Amino acid sequence: MNRTADSPPLSVLVYGLLGIIPFWLLPMTELLAPSWTGVAVVVEAAYAALILSFLGGARWGLAVREAAPNPVAVGLAMTPTLAGLAVLVFTHGETRVQLLALAAALTLSWGWDFIAKDAPPWYGRFRTVLTLGAVGGLCLGAMQVP
Repeated sequence: MNRTADSPPLSVLVYGLLGIIPFWLLPMTELLAPSWTGVAVVVEAAYAALILSFLGGARWGLAVREAAPNPVAVGLAMTPTLAGLAVLVFTHGETRVQLLALAAALTLSWGWDFIAKDAPPWYGRFRTVLTLGAVGGLCLGAMQVP
């Protein structure tokens, strides 16, 4: 496969796409093993919060690679992690709200990444695909919880 500067490296592409799979755990569990739905909800919400933290870490890494990092960018990079934690804590027991709030947080994180000037040229488009997969799974899962 010939790669250009406008496309993600193959390893990033493969692992990124594989990372979408857990977001579809709840919809698939509801279809294939409904008795596991309660577990799937918890796993999907925890995974979404972990991915938010991962995305914040990626932003933090981009910010601190500069000789004099922008303190605002470094501070804002903590936001996805804190947002994921806040959603898990403050919406505990409200599964539909929790999944939709995590979907909204992932969408906001995508918006920041999409306009990023300090990321590789392919990053915004790649994050669009990943965010659509993640948010799609979370929203479909949210529609299925009682």
